Amino acid sequence: MRNFLTLTGVRMRLALRNRLFIFFSLVMPLFFFFLYAGFFGKGNPRTVAYLLGPVIALTVMGSFWGLSTALVTFREQGILRRFRLAPVTSGDLLASSIAANYLLTLPTVATELVLARLVYHVQDFGNLLSVWVLVTVGTTSFASLGLVVASVANTMQETQIICQIIWFALIGLSGATLPFPSLPHVVQRIGVFLPATYLVLALQKAFLYHAAAWELLMEITALLAWAVLTFFMAAKLFRWEPEEKVTGNAKAWAAATILPFVLLGVWENHYGGVRSQSQSAKDSLRSGTRPGTSP
Repeated sequence: MRNFLTLTGVRMRLALRNRLFIFFSLVMPLFFFFLYAGFFGKGNPRTVAYLLGPVIALTVMGSFWGLSTALVTFREQGILRRFRLAPVTSGDLLASSIAANYLLTLPTVATELVLARLVYHVQDFGNLLSVWVLVTVGTTSFASLGLVVASVANTMQETQIICQIIWFALIGLSGATLPFPSLPHVVQRIGVFLPATYLVLALQKAFLYHAAAWELLMEITALLAWAVLTFFMAAKLFRWEPEEKVTGNAKAWAAATILPFVLLGVWENHYGGVRSQSQSAKDSLRSGTRPGTSP
């Protein structure tokens, strides 16, 4: 445990020296916060509370980009080679990376909540315990995704390309930029295959309607299962040396970690209610009622 804590502290210090990590973990989230709350939400407290769902989700998801680029940078600069000399395993290093990322994400989330209260006068933040659970599970899940990207990418250029593809899919099809009900129907059918969709919707239900963690069990379970798969795959594909390369088959196995959301997407397209719940949440902004209840 002492080695893990020491390694986590070292990872935090190294991350804070990485400009890309700072941008995606602090600068970008605050930019989206003021854009959404001030421009889209027009400062209306309840609308801002609704928009905190995608804002917090973007904060959580953005960490995968900073974490993946930081880890690839460390490998290319030979920093990981130095870690290899220490009495730690690849699992220790990856777990400490997730822990460090989580500890660095929490202050940003807290800052956004404080700004929502002070600047936009949001009085009701819903069920903050559920929000904390979702932030914890979401940060772990998307950080593990970042570790997979870092494990399969051979160069920084390749890392940037993979991250861009994933990032635009996550923010464009999940309701993180435009409200999910406003997206074309065909895009919604694709969006239910993405983990970001469930994180955004679950956060909105926690903020607006005080949803307890047990009411968000589907979203939490899916994100946890995905986190386990991605962490396991990242540990299997982890490389200490920049000279080591991964094969196309390894990348295919890494892509297979999305399986929990493939199954969930198939279910949602046939029997689920994510799209109707999202529409109900948007429609209830004016009435101030919980989805499924009468005004």
